[in-house]
This record gives sequence, structure tokens and C-alpha cells, in this order.
Amino acid sequence: MHLNRQATIWLTAIALSHTAGLQAAHAGMVATDAVAAQALVSEAQAQNRADASVSRASVLATLSRADVAEALRAKGVDMDAARARVDALSDSEVVALADQIDRAPAGASDFIGVVVFIFLLLLLTDILGFTKVFPFTRSIR
Repeated sequence: MHLNRQATIWLTAIALSHTAGLQAAHAGMVATDAVAAQALVSEAQAQNRADASVSRASVLATLSRADVAEALRAKGVDMDAARARVDALSDSEVVALADQIDRAPAGASDFIGVVVFIFLLLLLTDILGFTKVFPFTRSIR
């Protein structure tokens, strides 16, 4: 009897020691707007991840173009290092970079505009008689 009682005590102590770390679950009502808000947050995060993957692919496709690759090589940039850096960017950085690439001017400079401006300036000064650059103009003086 004494052995059974001592075994029961030890068995109870071991069983209680294993359940001491468990927490009781509490049931409660969850508001619909809280569930809807969480669903919207989850959907927005999924959309951001999708946008980032599309943007990352867009940036890598831009790096793969022959003219871009040649320009980067001319500046001493290793293409593998450039791709590794794009892969290391965070999602928000990739989206910002892709947006910046999309908004950049196609020629990257307005060289033709500068040439036309200088031509018109010289033409005007020729007509006014301040310079004599073009033989086909006549001075108003």
C-alpha cells in the first residue's frame, strides 16, 4: 500500500510538471472588421511582393540589354556584380529603382536640344549683325 501511494504521488508530480508550461485557451468573439482589416493587410503585402518580383525582373531585363551592358562595362562595372546587387536590394528599393528607370528620359541627355538652341542663337546673332557665322544670312545693319 505504501509503495502504491508513493508511486501515485510520483506519477502525479511528473504529470503536473509536464502541464505547468501549457496555457489555457480562451475563446472569444472576433469582430468582422478586425478580420477584414487583417485580410486587407495580407492582400496588400502579397501585392507588394508581386510588384517587387515584377520590378526585380524589369530591372534585371534592363541590365540584360546590350546597350546598357556595354555602357556599364565602359564604366568598369562587372555585370555579375550588378545583378548580385539588384538581387540584394529590398522589395521597396527594387520598386523605387524600377520606377526611376521607367521615368528616366530615353536618351539620358538632351543633346539635340542643346545643338538646336546654339544654332538658333548663332542664327539670331547673325541676323542682328553681331556675328558673321553663316554665309546664307544677311545682317539687318
